[in-house]
This record gives sequence, structure tokens and C-alpha cells, in this order.
Amino acid sequence: MKELLLESPEGCGYRYAILVDEMAVGGLCCESYGIKVTGPDGDSQAVPNITVSAGRIDELAELICRNQVSPVTLRDVVEDWL
Repeated sequence: MKELLLESPEGCGYRYAILVDEMAVGGLCCESYGIKVTGPDGDSQAVPNITVSAGRIDELAELICRNQVSPVTLRDVVEDWL
């Protein structure tokens, strides 16, 4: 699994990353994308395999960064977004 670090808002103590992995879909392998948030204390939360669409994960990543989502609330935000 690869992590693509995102630019965090200035003054934000969180680090955001898009997770890139592979998953089998109907006998084919394709890239899947997820999100990871790491707090200033090192605690992190990841939600892998959210979507196979690069455009959709970019939308979600922008939303999460803009609203400075914490590791504690990441899963709830992703579930609401879905």
C-alpha cells in the first residue's frame, strides 16, 4: 500500500494521505483508494478501499483537508460522505 501525502492547511496539526492499494473486482485487479489521517500526537486512523475512482477520492480528500478532520472523526465523515 502506498501513501500519497496531501498538503495540510496552514496551522493544521494533522497530516493527510491518500492510500493507494490494489483490490480484486470480478477477477480483475484495479487500484483502490482510501484516506489516512495522522494527528500531532502520532495517533492515526485509516479507511482503506473507499473507492476505485481517483476523482472521487480527490473530492473526499479535499473535503477532509478543508474541514481539518481528526483521526477520531475520520470514519464517521467517510461514512456520511458515502
